[in-house]
Amino acid sequence: MAQLDSMAKLAVLADAAKYDASCASSGTSKRHSRDGGLGSTEGMGICHSYAPDGRCISLLKLLLTNHCIYDCLYCVNRVSSNVQRARFTPEEVVDLTIGFYKRNYIEGLFLSSGIIRTPDYTMEQLVRVARLLREDHGFKGYIHLKTIPDADPRLLEEAGLYADRLSINVELPREESLTELAPQKDSRSIRKAMGGLRLRMEEGREERRKSTRAPRFAPAGQSTQMIVGADAAPDSEIIRTSATLYSGYHLKRVYYSAFSPIPGSPTALPSQTPPLMREHRLYQADWLYRFYEFSVDEIVASTTDGMLDLALDPKMAWAVSHRDRFPIDVNRAPREMLLRIPGLGVKSVDKMIRMRRLAALRLADVARLTRSLKTMRPFIVTLDWHPGAATDAAGLVACVTPKIEKPLQLSLF
Repeated sequence: MAQLDSMAKLAVLADAAKYDASCASSGTSKRHSRDGGLGSTEGMGICHSYAPDGRCISLLKLLLTNHCIYDCLYCVNRVSSNVQRARFTPEEVVDLTIGFYKRNYIEGLFLSSGIIRTPDYTMEQLVRVARLLREDHGFKGYIHLKTIPDADPRLLEEAGLYADRLSINVELPREESLTELAPQKDSRSIRKAMGGLRLRMEEGREERRKSTRAPRFAPAGQSTQMIVGADAAPDSEIIRTSATLYSGYHLKRVYYSAFSPIPGSPTALPSQTPPLMREHRLYQADWLYRFYEFSVDEIVASTTDGMLDLALDPKMAWAVSHRDRFPIDVNRAPREMLLRIPGLGVKSVDKMIRMRRLAALRLADVARLTRSLKTMRPFIVTLDWHPGAATDAAGLVACVTPKIEKPLQLSLF
């Protein structure tokens, strides 16, 4: 078989990495090349990921290799899959990262890999990339490593000393589905590795409190990813699983990736991709739980047969089903109720609370805080606005539902 050059490998392995959604770079510490070294965790460039504050973070996202000894049925890179294979050496990944950074194409690296030889060998190769970037090149940019749960804990420990974020994929919301579709993977070992990372991060924070010279350990925390639609788990089960992961392992993010059928997929898997709007709705529900003070039970109660409404976002669906809670007086309501107004975000709520301390809010004041005034109008009261007689749920849904034949199908790539 002919050897591939670096650009040919990049074409194969960057494309193979597109199925991994967990590459956002928010939460790490701020570092700059002006402090000595190369790279930065801030700045602007070719944007691929967005931090919660709106900063664009460009990442070189690729696999070390798409060779894999595992046969996970949902994975395009499984050992039985008929795909073109390629493999980088750690030194090639380092050269690409530095080269792209110097051309101002990227600000960081997201690196994952298929399992080659053994989990330990694969993890050693991933850690070597991060170590070479940090120690040999003084790279200050963002590094996210996808870790191997079956690898030696000492390798995960070393990875956390070089990477800003570590992630371990739980893969599927149901343990029995993982056993059926990924027989070489064990949910218990995955959870054990995630628990070990959480404890080590807590130890690292305690060490930093005692001494600022103590080394940072994965300062941007850990994340995970679940495939949506590969098994029969409804949205309600996915949401509850995510809440358990957040509380149990102090995750920074749970990412959701819509299952994508590949040529030659086994009959045990669905033949069609689930609506990508379903993935989007799960992210919205995730946001309600994490930032809008909704309980999991409240979000799940708004589902139908365990599935989120594809036509209405989860916040609007809750508001429609709790019409008796509205309209809300934006000049008097507490923060937790303002957060439940459809179309109103966290930052807008905080600005609104600051503004109303100085003067009563009018509709024009609210309009300056948000682009979603039309969505909000049926749900709010201001000094000069009242929606009038309560609209029934059916009429309200007709007003707020987009005028399309079916939910919009989004494209990730």
